Amino acid sequence: MTHSTDIGSHPDIMQMRARYDSAAANPAAQLADGLTLLSGMYLALSPWIAGFSGRGPLAVNNLVTGIVVALLALGYSSAFGRTYGISWVAPVIGLWTIVAPWVIRGSMADARTIANNVIVGALILILGLATMRFGMMERGRPSGFRRPTS
Repeated sequence: MTHSTDIGSHPDIMQMRARYDSAAANPAAQLADGLTLLSGMYLALSPWIAGFSGRGPLAVNNLVTGIVVALLALGYSSAFGRTYGISWVAPVIGLWTIVAPWVIRGSMADARTIANNVIVGALILILGLATMRFGMMERGRPSGFRRPTS
C-alpha cells in the first residue's frame, strides 16, 4: 500500500480551499491585505519619498523587502488558500524593517530614517499578524460550521 504526499489528492482538498477562500473573502481580511500591499509599496519607495536614497544599503534593503511584502500581499489576496502557510513571513519582515537601520552597516541612519522604518515596520508586523489570524481562524473552524448571516 502506497501513500501519496501530494496535497492535491487529499480527499478534503476542495473543502479546505473553500474555507481559506472564505477567509480571504472576509472584508477585514481584504482590508488587511490591501493595507499590507500599500505598506509594501511604500516601504519599497520610502528611500525616495522620505529622502534617504543616498543611504545605499538601507535603501536597497527597503526596496527589496518592500517588493517582497507587496508580492506577499498580492498572494494573500488572490490565493489565500495556497499562501496561508507563508503568512508568518510578513510579520518577520516587519520586525526586520524595524531593526534594519541599526543592523545594516553603512546605513548612517538618522532620526527620519529610523522613524520611517519603525513606523512602516510596525504596520507591516501588525497587518502580517492579522493575516495570520484570519488563516488560523479558518483552519480551526469545524468543517460544517457556517457564519451566521444577517
